[in-house]
Amino acid sequence: MASRRSKTKKAAWLVVLALILISVVALVFPTWTPGIEGERSISTLEQIEINGSKHRIMIRGHDRDNPVIIFVHGGPGSSEIAYAASFQNLWEQHFTVVNYDQRASGASYHFFENYDDLSSKVLVEDLLAITDHVSERLGQDKVILIGHSYGTYVAAQAAQQAPEKYTAYIGIGQLGNATESEIDALEYVINEARRVGDEGNVQRLEQMSEEIRKGTALTPRSYVTKYGGASSSGEMPDGNVFDMIMGSEYNLLDIIRYYVGILSHQQVLLDEVFDTPLSTAVTELDLPVYFVMGKYDYMTSSAAARTYFDQLNAKQKQFIAYENSAHFPHIEEKDRFSEWMITTFAEN
Repeated sequence: MASRRSKTKKAAWLVVLALILISVVALVFPTWTPGIEGERSISTLEQIEINGSKHRIMIRGHDRDNPVIIFVHGGPGSSEIAYAASFQNLWEQHFTVVNYDQRASGASYHFFENYDDLSSKVLVEDLLAITDHVSERLGQDKVILIGHSYGTYVAAQAAQQAPEKYTAYIGIGQLGNATESEIDALEYVINEARRVGDEGNVQRLEQMSEEIRKGTALTPRSYVTKYGGASSSGEMPDGNVFDMIMGSEYNLLDIIRYYVGILSHQQVLLDEVFDTPLSTAVTELDLPVYFVMGKYDYMTSSAAARTYFDQLNAKQKQFIAYENSAHFPHIEEKDRFSEWMITTFAEN
């Protein structure tokens, strides 16, 4: 009996040691982005220093001479590098696509760095510097700027400050007046909850309504997702830990940094979105502007985006509605969006 217990204890310790070893390896496992065949191709995942802070940047494309896209992720703090392949693989045949983790987000979060001054102003300065870096590196005078969700708050301000750097500005899940958007989301989820008989959720949402209508709280994203206001599939394609683990672009340490960054700094940046709505911060853009909105988007209300679009002064602007999408039209109607991008920017 004693011998059997000893063997069991030894086996348990071996399992514990194996788990520790696996965890240590996962923490520091090298990251990479899959290669692309061809002499003119580019596929890099690296850290570059921008304005005194190291940023994770990924550049992918079949021909580095193709038009360049810079994609500005949302959140705040929700890096999209880990699942970029789900929406940009078709783009890469016609464009060189640049993704980066914003300061204090994802793999650009550094545990001992001081982020006390973090604001959209800092993120805009970073984006402008990254634009210069990418333009010089790839030999392009201008690049196409795409913002998604919160990324539109940063990208639109960059486009306003330096329109000469960009071929066009594309806002997917475009922010406008955040309070107006959240009221739309609140009314939508209450109506949907009532329609399907979720009276408990109706009561909980009504209890939150005063804060949401004052612009001091978000309509809970769990409810927006549950009732189809985030994606047509009912699931958020971003922030999926399993996909991050299975991908090559993030290791376990990067995943930890992703969530620490969101928990530490997301609220500060969201407060700014409510205090200074984009619809008042950016009223004019001196370049072609496209808003790409899913009809059922209640993460950033399509109706609020339309109101902002109508108010925005631009020499050339277009509002493009996707009838079968919510907050991720570039993923939910991937083929349509890719064809539009190619026809509009790669075949001219």
